[in-house]
Amino acid sequence: MESIGVKKTTRTMRFNMDWVKIEDIVDVADGLARPILCQAPEFRSAIAQGAEFIDRLLLEDGRIYGVTTGFGDSCMVTVGSELADELPRHLYTYHGCGLGEYLTRAQTRAVIATRLTSLCKGFSGVGVELLEQMVRLLHADLLPRIPSEGSVGASGDLTPLSYLAAVLCGEGEVWREGAAAPAAMALAEAGIAPLRLRPKEALAIMNGTAVMTALACLAYSRAEYLSRLVTRVTALALFALDGNAYHFDETLFSVKPHRGQQQIAAWLRADLLGDESPRDGRRLQDRYSIRCAPHVIGVLADALPWLRESIENELNSANDNPIIDAAGERVLYGGHFYGGHIAFAMDSMKNAVANLADLLDRQMALLVDSRFNNGLPANLSGIEGPRLAINHGLKALQISASAWTAEALKLTMPASVFSRSTECHNQDKVSMGTIAARDCLRVLELTEQVVAALLITVRQGVWLRRRLNPSTILQPALQRMVHDLENDITAIEEDRRLEPDLRFLLERIHSRAWNLYE
Repeated sequence: MESIGVKKTTRTMRFNMDWVKIEDIVDVADGLARPILCQAPEFRSAIAQGAEFIDRLLLEDGRIYGVTTGFGDSCMVTVGSELADELPRHLYTYHGCGLGEYLTRAQTRAVIATRLTSLCKGFSGVGVELLEQMVRLLHADLLPRIPSEGSVGASGDLTPLSYLAAVLCGEGEVWREGAAAPAAMALAEAGIAPLRLRPKEALAIMNGTAVMTALACLAYSRAEYLSRLVTRVTALALFALDGNAYHFDETLFSVKPHRGQQQIAAWLRADLLGDESPRDGRRLQDRYSIRCAPHVIGVLADALPWLRESIENELNSANDNPIIDAAGERVLYGGHFYGGHIAFAMDSMKNAVANLADLLDRQMALLVDSRFNNGLPANLSGIEGPRLAINHGLKALQISASAWTAEALKLTMPASVFSRSTECHNQDKVSMGTIAARDCLRVLELTEQVVAALLITVRQGVWLRRRLNPSTILQPALQRMVHDLENDITAIEEDRRLEPDLRFLLERIHSRAWNLYE
């Protein structure tokens, strides 16, 4: 049975070498999973082995990139053993040059959980104490203030992750109870001793894809829910427009075997009652934004499995440099910090999501226009009588929805094609994965705003259609959705300011208030 969602209970999320799913990161971000570090001796021994191997190499060989050399193009600069202990602090200090909006608290929790996942694979040469310190930050909810701008996505998310490294060592600032506080003071008051990083640990924290991957996990969760919610909105739009449910016939969709598209059509069939053939006087074929809705939503639905694969593969990878093969006693120099898969996933996702905004924008245009909405009043105005002349229904809401749609569409230019050569041409081909992820989140935000506008629109349209045809019946799932919307927002008769309704509906969207197609 579908109903308004109930907040999930908190569970334990154990970090070890096991596979971590997108939902695990999202639950940590949302405070629905309490992270703990695995206590198993074999896990802790495997982690310690990498750090011990680094220590032995320093005694025997003494030359390891980023440990006894400079960074990036400075890899041929030798750092004397007497200065090696100071190098980690210099790395996170000189990278402290980010700007832009700070990551949200949920995004920051996701970043810490994502970096922890990678370091727990045992190929980064870090000690157990570093992993414990990251868990302590999450438990105390002392979250680094991380600027969102300044990463080109290779050599990983160096600049934003430097803020995590600094806070682990008691430097920089944290969010504490919603306000900024000096990390040294906040850690001291929480009883957490600042960490002194081992030789490779600053590089291991920073030289990876944790920010872009964390944001991708959050984006995936929102996109997957949107694919369901936009399908439900489309069903309500078709009902309000008195459209044709036979456009989603099972046999029709069997001849075009995109599984996601077929699933969207099946959900629409389940939502709708309708004739299997045209009725006299009704338009034979609905306009594309209704008839082709499975073909639009289905693109995202079919992309979700491979998007999950790319995101989770990156999430569960050791993606810093160098990779420490303690068992084979080798230091492997490579480029696993390159975020190309996340960049492509986010560029692709934002394209598919923006198309959802465009689909709904076109549906709204039909619903508010008396030339196309099959007998409903212009602008879906609910007022009757003399006062109709001064009331304007959803006229302005459509303008706002169009603006949000246009901005979402504008942002679909792929970020990954804007690689820039930087850092003395050492980083001469970079992924732009973090910019792609940030763009994708903005497109999701704008699309959710369009969805909020359409929820008001279809709630109004269904009410008006039933006023015209009181005997019209809704399928149970659709009726429950309408009932929930009627409880959330009142029908619009006299003009009123709709911003409060929109913001309330956005909260409902973000909290996954409607359990759809379970």
